[in-house]
Amino acid sequence: MKFTNGLGMLELTIQGFTLNPTLIWDETMALLIDTGVPGQGKQIIEAIEKTGVPFEKLTAVILTHQDIDHVGSLPELLNLSANHIDVYAHKLDKPYIEGDFSLIKTDPSRMSKEAWASLPEGMKQIYANPPKSKVNHILEDEQYLPFFGGIQVIFTPGHTPGHISLYLKESKTLIAGDSLVAAEGILHGPVERTTLDMDLAMKSISKFLDFEIDTVICYHGGLVNNNPLEQLKKLISPSAHERGKME
Repeated sequence: MKFTNGLGMLELTIQGFTLNPTLIWDETMALLIDTGVPGQGKQIIEAIEKTGVPFEKLTAVILTHQDIDHVGSLPELLNLSANHIDVYAHKLDKPYIEGDFSLIKTDPSRMSKEAWASLPEGMKQIYANPPKSKVNHILEDEQYLPFFGGIQVIFTPGHTPGHISLYLKESKTLIAGDSLVAAEGILHGPVERTTLDMDLAMKSISKFLDFEIDTVICYHGGLVNNNPLEQLKKLISPSAHERGKME
């Protein structure tokens, strides 16, 4: 777990993999960005409280997108909390999060018979009965949330239809969700095999060049603070950036 001055990157482990939700807090409230896979609620609470933040202080959750490893433990957290927790997400992923539709990438009807048969029984149960929760607040591109010195929503579709990233103005931190991944402090584009529209996803991340970024937190790969803006420029061609600004 890494945290400082009211901003923390949590580290959740599952079957040898690490997921990195982000916790932001001040004297009055705490906000969690993404919620791990199903069954990690208690692990998340333990990680939150290790930062010195009581779980009871959590009053809001922002979901960067609908994937099961991001929405998975939200119902559990809502059930374990004695307080109301507001849930934020983009409108295009909202119906999937709320259960009106199956989560796109784990929808049994979209899977081949071979892929379905290869899943463990426990995973089949989760895919057939995905976690779902009410979304109280819809987020839009360029929306500004007046929390923690200011949070700007960046609509970054491609990985999913309603994927968003978040820019924390005060700390110049980009919460990338799955729009970027990291490995040993190096930024990479989204994972192609789990990205619904790779061309759109790459166009989306060109928006990041409009921000002054000192730190990036990737849900897969964690913290990147070694010249992240220069790394982003290498990932995104100048022509792609200009097209993204014009369209």
